[in-house]
Amino acid sequence: MHITHLSLTNFRNYGRLELDLPQGPTLLYGNNAQGKTNLLEAIYYLATTRSPHADNDAQLLNWDAAQSEEPIVVGRLVANVVTAQQTRQVEMRLIQEQKPTVARLRNFSFRREALLDRRKVRLMDLLGAIQVVLFLPEDVQLLTGSPANRRRYMDITLCQIDPVYCRTLSNYNKVLEQRNAVLRQMAEGQPGRDILPIYTEKLVDLGSTIFLRRAKFLANLSRETQRIHYESLTEGRESIRLLYLPRLSAKKSRLAPPSEQNPEALSEWLETHQGQSEIVSERFARLLHETLATDIARGATTVGPHRDDWSFQLNGRSLGSFGSRGQQRTAILALKMGEINWMTAVTGERPILLLDEVVAELDELRRAALLSYVSQATQTILTATDPGMFTDEFLQTATRMAVENGRINVM
Repeated sequence: MHITHLSLTNFRNYGRLELDLPQGPTLLYGNNAQGKTNLLEAIYYLATTRSPHADNDAQLLNWDAAQSEEPIVVGRLVANVVTAQQTRQVEMRLIQEQKPTVARLRNFSFRREALLDRRKVRLMDLLGAIQVVLFLPEDVQLLTGSPANRRRYMDITLCQIDPVYCRTLSNYNKVLEQRNAVLRQMAEGQPGRDILPIYTEKLVDLGSTIFLRRAKFLANLSRETQRIHYESLTEGRESIRLLYLPRLSAKKSRLAPPSEQNPEALSEWLETHQGQSEIVSERFARLLHETLATDIARGATTVGPHRDDWSFQLNGRSLGSFGSRGQQRTAILALKMGEINWMTAVTGERPILLLDEVVAELDELRRAALLSYVSQATQTILTATDPGMFTDEFLQTATRMAVENGRINVM
């Protein structure tokens, strides 16, 4: 899989960009704040419909265009993508409209549109048309950050290749919001017990699918990550594992003995019951019944996949709590390499690799391991402030592009 042409209009600091992209490695270099990361962000956004940096999508619009007096400002991101089976055009539009108001206050609305081969589609239908693996220096926050960050990683990665998971997750979140609304009404003394079972039943059906698919995903990714970490990055000295932590139990639960309530046992239980969604549904339903009083008191559903987590275990201990900075970076590198191999095995296509200033943070051994993956990829786009950190051998194979103030020149 690779992108042959990328077009940006009013995106970040790019007023207008038309860029042909070759196969193999492409090195974007230049000073900071010139647009290198913005280009990677654009590709990632087309692949996932999410930005790794912006708090909201309106921030992606070019500042000068967004502040103009134009009644409608449109940002466009378009990529022509070639796979082994077909060529497709993927497009996202960011549309800001100025609403007429009394006085001189400016009031804006914002919306997004997705197009596939020039036809409008749901945002969800865009997922999978481009598959990417993104490397960022801040990826270490997967170890040290909040569970929400780790759930987001699972969801974005899975949604690129598993449309069933993505649809299920979207529906689950809608039903969860509806169930929580009923719980809040009940907490305030309003009626809701008649309708609550309807939402609970839907939540159980959708949530069980999410539990099982996440368990399978992390089990497969864990095996690939461990192999790379053990064989290529630590020379057999350290063993790593990704441990799924499903929120499928409650404190002092009566559903299972204590030995089956610890995170490792729950993860193994889900792996054992792959393909047996009815068993998982039964457990989830009983758990929701058991926690009903707590849920009503809090006005929110306290168990389920929306409260899931996962962790890195290094030699049996939490890497986020006990690992050194070097061990944490090595684990993240192994995770991303494992993600590449997992995506390739599932889809038959090597994903596009996006590396944002990560090479500078690696020692010689790990830099060599990463660049070996770069050499095998159909397309890789890297950013750096100084090309001198790369070997002459790599620079001879890479297409070099200088980035300055939203302009790109092929060298």
